[in-house]
Amino acid sequence: MSQSTLDNDELFGEAANEMREDVEASLDDARAALPDGDAVWETEADNVLGVLNGLRSALDVEDAQSDLRDAKKWFTMGQRADAFDDAEDLEESIEEVEALIETIEEAHDQVGDLTATIPDLRGTLDDAADAGTDADDADTEADADAEEAEAE
Repeated sequence: MSQSTLDNDELFGEAANEMREDVEASLDDARAALPDGDAVWETEADNVLGVLNGLRSALDVEDAQSDLRDAKKWFTMGQRADAFDDAEDLEESIEEVEALIETIEEAHDQVGDLTATIPDLRGTLDDAADAGTDADDADTEADADAEEAEAE
C-alpha cells in the first residue's frame, strides 16, 4: 500500500469518528432540549387556561426536533458512507429520542385542543347557567303573578 492510501484510510477513520461524535453530540443536545419533568408537572397559573397555556409552552420540542434532525442527517451520511463500524447504538438512540419527541408532540396537540375547547366550554356553561337563572326568574314571576291573581 502506498503512503497516500494509508493517509486516506487514516483520514476516513478520523472523519468517521468525528461523524459519530457529531451524531452523539446532536443526540445529547436533543435530549437536553426536551422538557424537564418538573416543567410539565408544576404550575403557577391562576386558572385552568393558564395551566394549559403553561403546559403547552413547556411541551415545546422545536429545539429538540432540530437537534434530532442534525443527528439523523449525520447518521445517514455516516451510514451511507459505511463509516460506522457499529451503528446499532446510534440508531437505537435516535429511535429513542424520536419516540420521546413524538410522545411529547402528541401531548402538546392534546393540550392545544383543550386550550381551544375550555374557553368555549366555559362560555357555554355560563350561558346555560344564565338561561337557567332566567327560567327560574320567569317561573318565580309566573308563580307570583298566579298567587296575586288568586288573592284578588
